[in-house]
Amino acid sequence: MADRLAVVTGASTGLGYQLARLAAQDGHDLIICADEDEIHTAADKLRSLGAQVEATVVDLSSKAGVDTFWAAVDGRPVDLFCANAGRALGQAFADQDWPDVKRLIDLNILQTTTVLHRIGRQMHARGQGRILVTGSIVGYVPGPYDAVYDATKAYLNSLCYALQDEWEGSPVTLTCLMPGPTETPIFHREGNDLEDAPIAEQDKDDPVKVAERGYAAAMEGQRGVVPGLHNRAITALTGLVPETILARIHRMAAEPQ
Repeated sequence: MADRLAVVTGASTGLGYQLARLAAQDGHDLIICADEDEIHTAADKLRSLGAQVEATVVDLSSKAGVDTFWAAVDGRPVDLFCANAGRALGQAFADQDWPDVKRLIDLNILQTTTVLHRIGRQMHARGQGRILVTGSIVGYVPGPYDAVYDATKAYLNSLCYALQDEWEGSPVTLTCLMPGPTETPIFHREGNDLEDAPIAEQDKDDPVKVAERGYAAAMEGQRGVVPGLHNRAITALTGLVPETILARIHRMAAEPQ
């Protein structure tokens, strides 16, 4: 058993799996969760790296799911927490079904805030810990046809920077990973309604490289990281270009064809 424990949500595929892999290679044991059975396949791969891994299928958009998640953690001290679970939802806002919109908000905002509050309090009481939250560069951009998703990422980006200021000087660090479009299953996952958006077929960033950059930033205690020169250029433009133009640029990538 390792001396350090990492908890990673949304770890079955994509960035979550890559972050869990990096934590395992760095000597952490793991508690991982996702809302799909693929989490067990991911756990088997991670065990081959020498880590002890506990995997749970859990829907963090529900109170019952959050309760199950805490039961898996079981009060154990967490050295690294990666808040990565989240969903997207494409199509026009008026065409989306309300239960899907609510689930997106509950998962991306409510569960992340709930878990951050509890894990953060635990880490502060212990006097150590690192947190990595997966935000996004779309949190800087009005997002037609991804309106609610982009708004949830704006919330996470803002929450992270606010907490970083509150925790300045604390041994507990919080890093916000803000990637651009990354080659993960999010664009083709059933229920996300992103298949018809142009961005689904465009070249995207490598999840291995994005995760490596985010993990390194978390270990260094950096406040935020935007992987990729192109993505950093976009975030720089957000302070200079009117929101109406940014929204139109986003629309070109997100409007279903």
